[in-house]
Amino acid sequence: MCYFSTLCFQSRMKKIFLFLTIFFALAAVAQQDQLAQNYFDKGDFDKAKISYEELLKQQPGNGYYFQKLVDSYQQLQQYDLADKLIQDRLARFQQGSVLVELGYNFQLRKDDSKAKKYYEQALDKIRKNPNEVYNIASVFERKVLIDYALQAYQLALTLEPKLNFNFQMAMLYGQSGNTDMMIDKFLTEAFENPQNSIMIQNQLTRFMTEDGEATFNESLRKALLLRAQKSQDIFWNQYLSWFYVQQKEYGKAFIQEKAIYRRDSESLANIENLAQLANEEGETETAKEIFTFMLENTNDLDLKIKANYYLMEMRIAAAPEKDYKTIETDLAALLKQFGISPYSLKLQILEAHFVTFNLKNPEQGKAILKTALDLPLNKYDLADVKMELADILLYEEKFNQALIYYSQIDDDLKNDVIGHEASLKAAKTSYFKADFSWAQQQFKALKSASTQLIANDALEYFLLINDNTAEDSTQVALKKFARADYLLYQNKNTEALAQFQSILAAFKGKEIEPVTLLRLGKTYEKLNDYNLALSQYREIIDHHAESIYIDEALYFSAEIYNKKLNLPEKAKPLYEKLLFGHEDSIYFIDARKKFRQLRGDSNL
Repeated sequence: MCYFSTLCFQSRMKKIFLFLTIFFALAAVAQQDQLAQNYFDKGDFDKAKISYEELLKQQPGNGYYFQKLVDSYQQLQQYDLADKLIQDRLARFQQGSVLVELGYNFQLRKDDSKAKKYYEQALDKIRKNPNEVYNIASVFERKVLIDYALQAYQLALTLEPKLNFNFQMAMLYGQSGNTDMMIDKFLTEAFENPQNSIMIQNQLTRFMTEDGEATFNESLRKALLLRAQKSQDIFWNQYLSWFYVQQKEYGKAFIQEKAIYRRDSESLANIENLAQLANEEGETETAKEIFTFMLENTNDLDLKIKANYYLMEMRIAAAPEKDYKTIETDLAALLKQFGISPYSLKLQILEAHFVTFNLKNPEQGKAILKTALDLPLNKYDLADVKMELADILLYEEKFNQALIYYSQIDDDLKNDVIGHEASLKAAKTSYFKADFSWAQQQFKALKSASTQLIANDALEYFLLINDNTAEDSTQVALKKFARADYLLYQNKNTEALAQFQSILAAFKGKEIEPVTLLRLGKTYEKLNDYNLALSQYREIIDHHAESIYIDEALYFSAEIYNKKLNLPEKAKPLYEKLLFGHEDSIYFIDARKKFRQLRGDSNL
């Protein structure tokens, strides 16, 4: 028994020793592999060559090490060594992809006739076996031999039509600048394999946003329209809708969505999303049209409430004071129709906001919200109610009470967008009450918020406090400015105008001047006095061209001429000036698109 136990122990030890030997050998190879890759990535090809030679000795069949060693030789212009290595591998494996490597090595040596000879031999391999195309075409692609890669795919498809290389060929056509063929292949692939649509749309979007976007976008639009006319398949209406959304042509996208809905009326979800997009982008007339269509075509309670909410919100935003009484009556009627429940919560919050900020009745606003707090709400709905309650307390100048609610929301939804929004509002509250030191710390933290709008807003206030504290340590101008901003928050636009004008008179030529002009411009816009708004922006353009507010002055002026005054010829040079002088502006992309539309680059 002892004898057998000894043998078992010895056998077990041999296995452990073998395992440890293999483990350490693999670890050594992995370490050497990493070292070789580091040398190659840093361009130290002499050391990379030595490392890959050693690795290939240990694993002669390893295709990756072979490829890296060939690349190292070629980077060092040691073409004879590369030739010998490739010839040895060709003799051993007879792979078509190695023929491409051999041809490319001759091409690097400027021997085009021999290069062509081996490329043709690689293509012959595909003629004998179409499945060879996968390895051969990929090497052609890696060597940026686009025409040969396309020829390889086309040859394989001729021999075996069931193969599919639409995506690969589309990418190659794109690289070669043949965007019409790229579009054709991408759209064919999208239709044949709809599961790949998102990936294809991502690629198309990349081309749509590059410098040559107008020509490409027009080609894509025409290709989509042609396919929609030929096949009458709903798929092309969906693709056209997607295309128009990318162009922010929401009215045209709506035409496509209506066509889809009439043929497949199961869901209004896409139309709802489109309506919200149009609303967020300020396309209010289109948004109204879409929300009205939703109301006319649904019996779903939730959709009816949403549509009525957004229509009423847009109506309030554009309403003169004489219409407030009618709006109050209509809001009450909607809440009577839908009842006080969690489903109608957005309408309840909207009513509370309206009676506070428009009718100047914060007590009624708070009463509406306190009733809402008694409803069975989830944490997000609860946060929405608390946010509006905090906003009303801020309206009443109850800064500390407002801060308590904002802080509660931030604590409850720390990593959520609504939590960041509450944090931003808390920072603004500190700013309004002239606690600039604390506000500045909060704005600084929010500059890196994941939501771009919050980050941009935080950056604006951070710079405002920073710039005007550096020039005036007593912060006299900044305190007056914060008070004027607070009056704007309270929707007391006339009082805010007077305060901004007094700042302009008292601090002419100071750091606070350009941002005051900007605020005056936006306030005049709210009051629909576009000529006075333009005069404020013109002051910034003419006398404060070096300020951080110049891109906003240019963009806001262009928007007034383009959208409000219907004077596109005056808008065009302003968009152009922004484009060529302020590439880092957050308005750059939108200005570029509008400038090209006004210039007539496309018929989008």
